[in-house]
Amino acid sequence: MEEHFSKIIEAIGEDVTREGLVDTPKRAAKAFEFLNNGYNKTLEEVLNGAIFEADTEDMVIIKDIELYSLCEHHLLPFVGKCHIAYLPQGKVLGLSKLARIVDMYARRLQIQEKLTKQIADAVDTAVGAKGVAVVIEAKHMCMMMRGVEKQNSVMTTSVMTGIFRKEMSTRAEFLSLINR
Repeated sequence: MEEHFSKIIEAIGEDVTREGLVDTPKRAAKAFEFLNNGYNKTLEEVLNGAIFEADTEDMVIIKDIELYSLCEHHLLPFVGKCHIAYLPQGKVLGLSKLARIVDMYARRLQIQEKLTKQIADAVDTAVGAKGVAVVIEAKHMCMMMRGVEKQNSVMTTSVMTGIFRKEMSTRAEFLSLINR
């Protein structure tokens, strides 16, 4: 990967031997590997057995989970936050596992729409919930730094499954709670 970053730097007209750029290909390769480390993880590894029996049927919500991803179209970052809710059906997830699920899928080349669905599907797979709701709000550098250059635009995507899709009151409760 270092060799490819050297070629990219040269292709834009820079000298990879100048002082500030000598180690840049190595650093860029290391950063790119880190930013895409979600490919090296599976849902089973991320959950690590942290699924617990529970008799609660009340909504579980974690909001404002930070996320960082790279857009698959331009390889530019998009950053934002993810809100997740689920209605347990005998099982709950360890709290940190929700954030780890977000990271696993965000740390891949992505589009926000697919990321939102992958997170919802993973939570549903993990606990077999009565319903899962995921909302992501993110700013996309591909829209801010290039193209239309709109600095204040925020993309919002949502996926609602089960009771969140069928029952408007459950959906409304979730949306009300994340917008506090």
